Amino acid sequence: MPAASARDRASSAGLLSIGQVLARLSPEFPSLTSSKLRFLEVQGIVTPLRTESGYRKFSQDDLERLRLALTLQRDHYLPLSVIRDYLEDVDAGRDPATPTAVPPPSIVPAPRRYRREELLSAAGAAPQLLNDAISTGILAGAESYTEQSVTLLRALVALDRHGIEPRHVRALRQSAERDVALVESALAPLLRRTDASSRGRAGELAPELTRRLDDVRAIFVRAALDRMLS
Repeated sequence: MPAASARDRASSAGLLSIGQVLARLSPEFPSLTSSKLRFLEVQGIVTPLRTESGYRKFSQDDLERLRLALTLQRDHYLPLSVIRDYLEDVDAGRDPATPTAVPPPSIVPAPRRYRREELLSAAGAAPQLLNDAISTGILAGAESYTEQSVTLLRALVALDRHGIEPRHVRALRQSAERDVALVESALAPLLRRTDASSRGRAGELAPELTRRLDDVRAIFVRAALDRMLS
C-alpha cells in the first residue's frame, strides 16, 4: 500500500484533486458540487486522469475546459450536447463560432412525480402493501412519489411474493442509517471545515466508503448463503 501511494503521488504531481477543482471554481460557480463535476465527466465535457487508487486528477487544461463549459451553460443556457460539440471542434483544431444562446428553459427535465394510484400502478403493488411500507417506515407517506419510490415498491412486491413483508426488511433501513452514521463519523474532520476543498473531498469519499461497506456486506451475505446451501 505505501508503494501504491508513492506511485499515486508521483503520477499526480502538478494535478488537482476534485476538491481542489471545486475550491478554484466555486467562487465563480457557487452551485458547483463534486456530483456535478462527475456528471460533466460522464457527459464527455472533461476526462480527468485516474491514479492507481482510482482518484480523479485534473490538469490545468481540464480546469479551463470546465470553466468554459460552465460559463457557456450559465450565461448562454446551452445544453451540454451543444457545449460538447463545440469543445470537440476546438480539440480538432477547428475555429468554431461560439454557440448561439438559446432561451433559458432548464436543460434538465423535471423528475417525474407519481401520485398514490400512479405509484401503485407503476410498481404493480396492492394498496395494503403500500400501507404496510408506510406504516413500518420503509417508505415515507407523501402526496406524490419519486422514481426511487417506484423502484423500492417494486422490490417490496417481489419480496412479498416470497413471504418477505415490509416489516421484515425494516432492519435494512436501520442498517443503512447506521452505515450513513458510520461514514459521517469517519468524515467528521472534513465535514467540520467550511472550505470548498474539504467539502468536495468529503463528497468524493462518502460514496467510496459506502461502496466499501456494501462490498463487506455482500461478502458476509454470500458466506452465509454458502453455509445455508452447503
